[in-house]
Amino acid sequence: MNLDYIIPNKWSILEEGFDPDHVKASESLFSIGNGAMGQRANFEEKYSGPTFQGSYIAGVYYPDKTKVGWWKNGYPEYFAKVLNAPSWIGINVTINGEELDLFACKSVKNFRRELNMKEGWLSRSFVATLQNDIEVEVSSKRFLSLDLDEVGAINFSIKPLNSDAEITFQPYIDAGITNEDTNWDDKFWDVLNVTRENNQAFIQAKTMKTEFHTCTFMESQVYVDGELLSNEPTFTEGTSYAAFSYTNKVKQNETYSIHKFGGYTVDRNHSKNELISAAKKSLEKAKTTGFTQMLEDQKQAWAQIWDMADITIDGDVKAQQGIRFNIFHLNQTYLGTDATLNIGPKGFTGEKYGGSTYWDTEAYCIPFYMATKDQEVARNLLTYRYNHLEKAIENAEKLGFTNGAALYPMVTMNGEESHNEWEITFEEIHRNGAIAYAIFNYYRYTGDFSYIPEMGLEVLIAIARFWHQRANYSTQKNKYVILGVTGPNEYENNVNNNWYTNYIAEWCINYAIEMIDKVKAGHPNDYKRISGKTKITHEEVSAWKKVADNMYYPYSEEHKVYLQQDGFLDKELITVEDLDQSQRPINQKWSWDRILRSPYIKQADTLQGFYFFEDQFTTEELERHFDFYEPFTVHESSLSPCVHSIQAAKLNRMNQAYTFYLRTSRLDLDDYNHEVHEGLHITSMAGTWMSIVEGFGGMRVKNDSLSFEPRIPEQWKGYSFKVNFRNQIVKVSVKQNETQFELEGDKELQIMVNGKEVTISPDNSVVI
Repeated sequence: MNLDYIIPNKWSILEEGFDPDHVKASESLFSIGNGAMGQRANFEEKYSGPTFQGSYIAGVYYPDKTKVGWWKNGYPEYFAKVLNAPSWIGINVTINGEELDLFACKSVKNFRRELNMKEGWLSRSFVATLQNDIEVEVSSKRFLSLDLDEVGAINFSIKPLNSDAEITFQPYIDAGITNEDTNWDDKFWDVLNVTRENNQAFIQAKTMKTEFHTCTFMESQVYVDGELLSNEPTFTEGTSYAAFSYTNKVKQNETYSIHKFGGYTVDRNHSKNELISAAKKSLEKAKTTGFTQMLEDQKQAWAQIWDMADITIDGDVKAQQGIRFNIFHLNQTYLGTDATLNIGPKGFTGEKYGGSTYWDTEAYCIPFYMATKDQEVARNLLTYRYNHLEKAIENAEKLGFTNGAALYPMVTMNGEESHNEWEITFEEIHRNGAIAYAIFNYYRYTGDFSYIPEMGLEVLIAIARFWHQRANYSTQKNKYVILGVTGPNEYENNVNNNWYTNYIAEWCINYAIEMIDKVKAGHPNDYKRISGKTKITHEEVSAWKKVADNMYYPYSEEHKVYLQQDGFLDKELITVEDLDQSQRPINQKWSWDRILRSPYIKQADTLQGFYFFEDQFTTEELERHFDFYEPFTVHESSLSPCVHSIQAAKLNRMNQAYTFYLRTSRLDLDDYNHEVHEGLHITSMAGTWMSIVEGFGGMRVKNDSLSFEPRIPEQWKGYSFKVNFRNQIVKVSVKQNETQFELEGDKELQIMVNGKEVTISPDNSVVI
């Protein structure tokens, strides 16, 4: 099913008309979050049709025991799963004794759902005729507060249109939930107690094995035509359930409303003995502030985010909607305030990939957060990896590496590897390179060297040790080779000498050596501490250097390109253009054996290296490699179109760059990969941002200063973005015939535009 029901709009995601076939997809697309928690856009009232219920708490996970046919040495014992948390949003609605259920209604008219990205709220409205012929107008609005990030708020209203009615609202919290994604159907939660106090209810529960303690809470107030009612609710409880019932007689055309506040307190932030008291404080703040003022505060909080992060596009509503959708979900997922959290590929929108940390964070997300937030946010992401260094060393030890070599996990929650497909877990080792590259990228962009002597150098040494041990000397080639790997292109497993992996290994070693020398010269006390801790010696570094200086790279003299890996030219080189379109996507149509024998590339692989290390290759080399590899690329990874868009823009192939941009920005909105019902592609959304700023805007850091080579698709009248570069905010506005630069800061800034030096100052815009 290709999604074509989302209505183009600059600031909102809009759905009009109720279609049960769209429900699961919409539950993903309209998801909300605030960095601390998130939820799919499930209905508040009962829904008996197909649905994927999902509420999630940041950092709370379960180690689901690995399920494989046979065990392999070094295998992770579990796959870390983000947990479907107890639900607090539910409100059963009964009208003259019949439940409101859109799947069971006689008719549903005027259905409209809106995710307002500018202001950070989700709304829904419709007119329904129940089986008992009562016609009602229903509306709801809810949000997860950015200011009170343990609390969400709902305003749910119902108006009987064709008669008076007795209506019951039954707000509830429910810990009797299961995960969609589970290996063994384990019980993930242990409910400890269900309690109430006046109109407040609390469910304390802990996760099995990981022992995260949580308290799910709620409190509600009911109104008729805006007037607060004081009638006492009845209370119902079970072993994992608590509900209040508010029943009132409502006249025809009167509006009966409930304001419900709910959310979670977690022992990540409070003592486990104080979760209920912390919940009470959060409820008191929410109730005192009130729904209306909380909504105003939400609008202000999002206005602050958008002031820095927004990208405007003039003349292309679908492109504008796409980029704001991506920026919005990135900010809903991660706000950078907690160095123990990271960015899962599905964020708070689904359970696929376990909700864990991948190399996507370092490769794609850090540039977005560096440029749109304070640099502390990006530094927190790097600190996360430093805090997991000991676990990364343990991961490498399990695979036979020694001497403090580190292999960062492909998938993790706490630093332990928790991915259990051998061709990824053991072989997709290029992820180590992304960690080192992020350290380099952070220093290059922010100018903040302090991270490296404080934390980063230890990480770089451990990674260099891994590459030194993972390479082996080939007497036949008289070079060092790296065998049995999977590169970024996961449609090739267990290959030898993947060019990207070999190249990033060499680069990591050389960068580690460069940073050792820099810290030794400029930070002798830090170097003394680090060398004492790591036992690094000159002889060891010389051994690394020998590997880096003699790395083997497969190359085709015929095509004048580096080969993705040994033997790539042995494949039957039929381009994607000549592939029967009925066979797409191949990952859903072909056997794995057939995919592995094909030349088809899931995502940028060799071209990923050309993206990272652009300065080390000429534009002619990029063009040659782009023309060779892109025709074989099926872009069945969400991480692929953005890299190709950036490179197409650099080559001034703007139609191709624009096509790739639309694909990355509307990947979920238009459901290119036919999987949006499982959740959104959060980490690739940062790549969408890069495709505009680095692709069309041509932003780079060269010679320690910002550089731009602005280009614009012919479909656009103009676009603009802001970047925070070393605490000075540069606004770039590109039109078809000129580019304007403005500066927010307190001093002049030298930038490069199309290779020429330009000075911008806080008071004067510069037009090129």
